[in-house]
Amino acid sequence: MKRRDFLRNSTLASTAMFTPNFLRSSAMANASRLASRSGKILIVLQLSGGNDGLNTVIPFGDDLYYQNRPVLGIPRKEVLGLNDHQGLHPALLPLRKLYDRGEMTIINSVGYPNPDRSHFRSMDIWQTGSPATESWSTGWIGRHLDTAAAGKPAYHALEVDDGLSLAMKGATRTGFAMSRPDRLRQAVRNQRLHGLTADHTAGNPSLGYLYKTLTETTEAAGYLFEQSKVKKATADYPKGAFGRDLKQIAELITADTATNIYYASLGGFDTHVQQQNRQQRLLAQYAQSVAALVEDLKANNLFNDVLIMTFSEFGRRLKQNASGGTDHGTANNVFLMGGKLKTAGIFNNAPNLSTLDRGDIIHEIDFRRCYATLIDDWLEGDSMAVLGQKFASLGVV
Repeated sequence: MKRRDFLRNSTLASTAMFTPNFLRSSAMANASRLASRSGKILIVLQLSGGNDGLNTVIPFGDDLYYQNRPVLGIPRKEVLGLNDHQGLHPALLPLRKLYDRGEMTIINSVGYPNPDRSHFRSMDIWQTGSPATESWSTGWIGRHLDTAAAGKPAYHALEVDDGLSLAMKGATRTGFAMSRPDRLRQAVRNQRLHGLTADHTAGNPSLGYLYKTLTETTEAAGYLFEQSKVKKATADYPKGAFGRDLKQIAELITADTATNIYYASLGGFDTHVQQQNRQQRLLAQYAQSVAALVEDLKANNLFNDVLIMTFSEFGRRLKQNASGGTDHGTANNVFLMGGKLKTAGIFNNAPNLSTLDRGDIIHEIDFRRCYATLIDDWLEGDSMAVLGQKFASLGVV
């Protein structure tokens, strides 16, 4: 059997966990059972589809907002005011406490030069950290693993999903994908795969690779399954996949799992039609899930060790469309949340709605400055090696 055919057809392929150097040896895998995390924890939350940032952090003090959104504009009386000019969508009420406690930073007008309004291309740019004029095959977290995670298990960076995003794939190392520990454990018990033994694979590099991968994945599955049972979350998470994902992250963190980077996604934000109710529902799900995660982390005195970043691949256009929605835009807001922020609140001015680029917000903050901040100031890595050039830190962590 060819390796690519195996990867495509096996049940393990659905969990997207393989890499040739997944773990260096079974001894390392066994040692990781006794290890615990060291250092700070980063949680990256992706709002897929292009969340409407102007209806998330609302410039209610600018009349141009209401002139361009006579139906979609959030009424001033409903906005959760943060200052005289901006406020949060009412569905984000669970996050208001974090903001008031100095545990949340809002960065406005984040984007990149030569913006691309394609979901796929813009997400590739955000996930790789590349210039818009170049296409890279590795992700920004993956390259961080290449440079800073020697000797660490693959689940040093864990994506809570059935597949591994480009952001988590490096040149020599990748992260680990797992939607649910019990499903992962079940997948590696595939009897067809267990027919492989060291004797069967002797002299066959492809089968040898599969045998090694199975052995190492089984070790990881067992470790993560056991870790998931150590400490149960007590906060009230909303029903649905995203709430379940964040609950799982909380349980793994409080169990002192040897994972320092977590990645999760919430989709559905491509709101060309009937945006109002859909975005409200999604933002409520996001805010309630994050608030529950923070509650669990605080209950275990861990929130000071955690930084949460939320982004979307682009924002939406200022002007509402004829279908009760908004079309693909460019710059957007980014949220940072944590117990040890140096600079909390609104980081920079609201978007300038009087000066647009073909109806879109002009970016003021390059998104790679956010990454440089996370890599250098929080993860204590080397953003120059990861991003290929130097970007100034935001100085918020």
